[in-house]
Amino acid sequence: MTVLQMSKDFSHLYSIQTKTLKPSPLEVFMPLFYDPKIVFLGSGLPMSQYFPWKHIHSVCPRPPFLDGVGAVPSGREADTCTIMIPKDEATPAGDTQDIVLARALQYGFGEGPPEILNFVQKHTEMIHDIKYADWDILLTIGNTAAWDLTLRVFCNRGDSILAEKYSYSPPLCNAEGQGLNIIPVPMDEYGLVPTKLKAILENWNPKKAMPKLLYTIPMGQNPTGVSLPEKRKKEIYEIAQAYDFLIVEDDPYYFFQMDPYVEKPSERSDRSFGSRNDFISSLARSFLSFDTDGRVIRLESCSKTLGPGIRLGWIVGSKGILENMERLSEITVLSPSGISLSIVAGTLNRWGQHGYLDWLIGLRREYTKKRDGALDACREYLPNESWVEIIPPAAGMFFSIIIDASAHPDFRRKFHSKCNDVEQYLYQEFIAEGTLVFPSQFFEVGEKTDFSFQYAVDCKSEPHKIFFRGTYAAVSIEETREGIKRLGRVLKREFYALD
Repeated sequence: MTVLQMSKDFSHLYSIQTKTLKPSPLEVFMPLFYDPKIVFLGSGLPMSQYFPWKHIHSVCPRPPFLDGVGAVPSGREADTCTIMIPKDEATPAGDTQDIVLARALQYGFGEGPPEILNFVQKHTEMIHDIKYADWDILLTIGNTAAWDLTLRVFCNRGDSILAEKYSYSPPLCNAEGQGLNIIPVPMDEYGLVPTKLKAILENWNPKKAMPKLLYTIPMGQNPTGVSLPEKRKKEIYEIAQAYDFLIVEDDPYYFFQMDPYVEKPSERSDRSFGSRNDFISSLARSFLSFDTDGRVIRLESCSKTLGPGIRLGWIVGSKGILENMERLSEITVLSPSGISLSIVAGTLNRWGQHGYLDWLIGLRREYTKKRDGALDACREYLPNESWVEIIPPAAGMFFSIIIDASAHPDFRRKFHSKCNDVEQYLYQEFIAEGTLVFPSQFFEVGEKTDFSFQYAVDCKSEPHKIFFRGTYAAVSIEETREGIKRLGRVLKREFYALD
C-alpha cells in the first residue's frame, strides 16, 4: 500500500492579510447551535418557524437519462426524480438525508454541510488521482469568488501573477483592481507554452519579487478553446516546483472533453462508453493529479454542469491552504446559499455518483454535437482562404476564428497596418450584420514593460493574427449556423472588397 506524503508548507507565500487575520470567535461556536444539550443564547439566529417557506418541491430527470440530458421529465417514475424538502423533518436522499429548510435557511458553516461535502469528496476521489494525503474541499459560491479568495489569501498589492496571454477577463480585472501585476505567458494552438514560461522566469527582473500564482484555464480554454496536453501540464508543474509558485487550475469545462472533430458527418460516430470507468479513463489528467506538493489550487464549479445561477462550486487543495481560505470566507461571503446547497445536495444524492457521471456523459455528448455543428458551419460559410483559420476545440464551449488582418485590402491605407483597428472594425461590422462574437483584445493580457525581462519571447509570434471568440453553448445549432453565416458574409464583403 502506497503511503502518501503530506503537502508542503506554503505559508511564506501568504498575503499580509492572511498572516494577520484572526478567526471570528463567533463562527467557532456555530456547531453548538445544533447541540440539543445547549440552550443557545449566543448569536442572533432567527428561529426556523419565522422562515416563510414550508417546503421546496423540485423535479429533475432521473438517471440514466436515456432520452438525453435535455429531455423534459414525463412525470413517470422511470425518468423523473421528485425532490420534496420540508422545513423540519429530514427525508431520505440516497445514502444520506436532505438538508431540511430549517438548516438550509439558517446561517451556515464556512466549509459547508456534510451532505454535499461528502458527495463532492467522493466525486473528486473518483476523477482525480491525488498524490498527497492532506487534501480537502471548501465549498464556494462559484469560481469567480473562489479566485477572489485565492488572490486575497496569497497576494499583496504590487505582487505578480502569471496568466495565459489571452484569458477570461473578469478574474484578471479583479487581480488588476487589487494592484497586482499580471504577466502574460505566450500561447499556441495547444495552450500555454512551457518553454516560454520558463524563459520568463529565467530572465525575471531581479529587482522584482517572483510571481506567486499561475492562473490557467487548461481545458477548453476561455477564450481560445484550446486544451493543454498532459505533457505540457507535467512540464508546467515542474517549472512551478522549480520557481516555487502555485498553480490555480480554473477548470469549469473539464467534463466537456470531446473526440477529435471529423469533417464528414457520415464518418462520425456518437461515442458511447462501455462503463463509467471508461469515461473517467478517457478524461485528460488534471494539474491536480500531478500534484505531490499541494501547490495546485483547483477551482470546480456547478455553473456549466448544473446551472450558473446556483452559485455553487468548490476548491480542492491542501488543508493548510483551505483553512486560511475558510477563515477569510467566514468573514466575507460566509457560505454558499443554503437553498442552492439543499437543492443540489438533494439532486446529487438521489442520482448517486453513477447517476452524476451519466449526467456528465450526456452533457459531453450534447456539447460534442454543438461543437460539430459550429465547425460544420465554419467550413460551409467562412471563406476557404489561408487568412482564415479555425482550430477545432477538443473541449469546452468556445471556438476561435483566427484572421490574418494584413490580408484585408485596406490594411495599410485605411487601418494604417494596425491589427487592433481591423479587429475593432470587424467587431462592429459583425454586430451590424446581426451576430455577436468577442474580439481577442477583450481578453488580451497587456505587456508589463517595467519588468524588463531582457529575453526574446514574442507574446504575439504572428503579429498580424487577430481572432474572435465564438461559443456554441448559448443557442441552438440552427441559430449558431445562422450566426456563422452572417460572419461569413461580413468577411467575404470586407476581404474580397465586395459591394
